Amino acid sequence: MTIQTPDWVKHAVFYQIFPDRFARSERSRQSYINNANLEDWEAPPTHQGYKGGDFWGILEKLDYLQDLGITAIYFTPIFQSASNHRYHTHDYYQIDPILGGNDAFRAFLDAAHEKNLKVVLDGVFNHSSRGFFYFNDVLENGPNSPWLNWFRIIGWPLSPYDDTLPANYDAWAGVRSLPVFNHDHPDVQEYIMQIAEYWLKFGIDGWRLDVPSDIKTPGFWQQFRQRVKAVNPDAYIVGEIWDDASQWLDGTQFDGVMNYLFNEAAIAFAVGDRTVLKHVQSRNYFPYPTINAVGYADKIDKLLKLYDWQIQLTQLNLLGSHDTTRIITIADGDQKSVELCTLLLLTFPGAPSIYYGDEVGLPGEIDPDCRRVFPVESAWNQDIYQTHKQLIALRHKYIALRVGNYQTIHAEASVYVLTRTWENQELIIAINVGEEAATADIDGSKLQNQPDKLLFGKGAVKWDDQKHLHLAIPARTGLILG
Repeated sequence: MTIQTPDWVKHAVFYQIFPDRFARSERSRQSYINNANLEDWEAPPTHQGYKGGDFWGILEKLDYLQDLGITAIYFTPIFQSASNHRYHTHDYYQIDPILGGNDAFRAFLDAAHEKNLKVVLDGVFNHSSRGFFYFNDVLENGPNSPWLNWFRIIGWPLSPYDDTLPANYDAWAGVRSLPVFNHDHPDVQEYIMQIAEYWLKFGIDGWRLDVPSDIKTPGFWQQFRQRVKAVNPDAYIVGEIWDDASQWLDGTQFDGVMNYLFNEAAIAFAVGDRTVLKHVQSRNYFPYPTINAVGYADKIDKLLKLYDWQIQLTQLNLLGSHDTTRIITIADGDQKSVELCTLLLLTFPGAPSIYYGDEVGLPGEIDPDCRRVFPVESAWNQDIYQTHKQLIALRHKYIALRVGNYQTIHAEASVYVLTRTWENQELIIAINVGEEAATADIDGSKLQNQPDKLLFGKGAVKWDDQKHLHLAIPARTGLILG
């Protein structure tokens, strides 16, 4: 079977937005939200407080995103919910009123598409919430509810709030506010498929799937793909899988997953022993222990052999998300670590995804702290911002960085060197994670070109008559040759 994935994703640079925290517009708020009990915008975020970010505010930031080089946005959930992160869905057909409702999303989506920005939504289809109408009916009417079999009821009475009593229904991770759907029920399957179709017809460009591995019903994700692609063959389907995702990346289910395996390797190599372990040990990924260039090459080689190349090109590669400590905080504030990781991210096969604020050095520990509001410009780390802008621009300029062949050509101690090649376009990317300047002598006889123009970074470059490349790379930096 020839695996097909959406071409636009292979050329995309994603930006992940947590809608409550990115931007708040004062001009368009409906009167009954103007006086809402919102947290102060600049105050530290809390588990239950709302900041009031909205789609009108995000719309006003589209020029910023376009200037940065972003071509696609992934939103964490936006449907009506009783939580600031909105993973507790009340109504899958209504955009949360605090975000501006369906009208604000319509205006935003149209404006985004006018700027050629794609929009991917978070599909929370494993579980709903206590406020979800169908589950609420079960709470009100017990065994008489018409929706009884939509959920996995264990016994009676149900206890949705009192944790001194058994919940008596299946809830995600035991969290009572997240009742799990009974996906074996054909009506539940049809309900979820119709939600997916509805928003694709509304105009969205794809779905990111929350905890899809928890849905065990045979054929569910195959049917999901068929229904989604029937509406829009170019729609992107990306799953939240933190480890080897081979069973979902066979061409019949997802186009890619959130690539935490790349994240682990990049942090273990480029951040190395600066990694603050308390910030990473509470999540299901392992950007530790420290690895050298040989270890990084080995991890990347294994990762690139896991999936079909068409799948590799539509992986969603990331350095952080709403579920992880911010990259600069993991690195104990070390700016060079962030820049090195960003160089690895923007030159790797697959779609890079930047978690809002990472491009300006926004810090934050594990949630809710990693969900701070987007900072004012005076608080930006301009060096990190310029690094992102330069690397994103190079990725857009050189097709080899997007879909070109990837090959490790040198890995020794602190220095890792790779090539990205597309037809006669060849780029060399070299990175030195060490504390001291380093050199690398590379046999370039198998390369089709001898790129020597410094497109990014600093260092000395020399080719000799025997087609050997001699690189001198300053400490904790990287470069791109073209």
